[in-house]
Amino acid sequence: MALFDLKSLGSALDELQQERGISRESVIDAISTALAAAYRREYGKRGQIIRATFNPETGDMEFRQAKIVVDDSLVRKEGEEETGEDDHRSRFNPEQHIMLEDARRIRKDAQLDEEISFPLETREDFGRIAAQAAKQVIMQKVREAERASIIAEYGEREGEIVTGHVQRFERGNLYVDLGRATAILPYDEQIPSERYRQGERVRALLLRVDEGVRGTFIRLSRSHPRFLVKLFETEVPEMASGVVEVKGIVREPGSRAKIAVFSNDDHVDPVGALVGQRGVRVAVVTSELGGEKIDVVEWSEKPSEYVQEALKPAQVLGIELFEDEGRAVVQVADDQQSLAIGRGGQNVRLAARLTGWKIDIRSASGTISAE
Repeated sequence: MALFDLKSLGSALDELQQERGISRESVIDAISTALAAAYRREYGKRGQIIRATFNPETGDMEFRQAKIVVDDSLVRKEGEEETGEDDHRSRFNPEQHIMLEDARRIRKDAQLDEEISFPLETREDFGRIAAQAAKQVIMQKVREAERASIIAEYGEREGEIVTGHVQRFERGNLYVDLGRATAILPYDEQIPSERYRQGERVRALLLRVDEGVRGTFIRLSRSHPRFLVKLFETEVPEMASGVVEVKGIVREPGSRAKIAVFSNDDHVDPVGALVGQRGVRVAVVTSELGGEKIDVVEWSEKPSEYVQEALKPAQVLGIELFEDEGRAVVQVADDQQSLAIGRGGQNVRLAARLTGWKIDIRSASGTISAE
């Protein structure tokens, strides 16, 4: 009883394994499950547990009814009432259950909760409807197997940079073809100043893989601070090796970012490592981010030094900390005040977010600006 063109089936199994990473075994299991479901619909009785075995080489199918071995501690027989609220036994179903004493007449070593199976008649008239139903279930199982394969592959890459090509735009969201899967770059994870063209190459941080009722969604980000860190890791060997580590990072995507770094080796300058000779390393990252200005500052465990570093490129004359208020009053020269504050207050705002201190900028002449 062969429902399939075995040559075509063999080719499909090989293609799924080679091109989509779905093993032959998982597809054959899906076929067996589908055939069991179709057989139960056509010829089975309510509550029956049907198992099917499918041989892809010959097309042969074997159907068996499975029954679970039980005793009086696991089931209530017909007419027997529950003994109380603590009685969690299910009702005995002769299509699903077999009593332990009966099971041991068939197999002497039968144990509780095991399955005993009985062969079912092989139907020659399995039928076109049953075959079609089986094929539909097979396709669903294949999709599920592919989804699991995608989750396994991309789930391990969360937090890494991936590269794809712009596939389409939809309601501000960008869909990116990663090869084996399509990812989404949501509007709020994009860099505001960037515009994309269909087919354009795009790099982004693989933020997470979400599995929902409507499918598997791979969520990307180009605005996340972690994306900036991973870009530097590809350019800075000292970061990849762990000699230089990132202690803090804040971004206003597409406009400006501040990244605080620390060196575990006294002979390695952490700021110089990220900036690179003649600024070449930081320039590569800035270019990838569409011109986003990046301030690389040295992290310090001393708050006064850290706040001073965070306000760069402005030069600080003095600093006074009010620890109870979490506030720092910073004095700068008159010609440095606008630089310390930044356009629209951006520099002092980012510095405050980076250090966790409220920062008041005071010029030498006494003018105060707060963030």
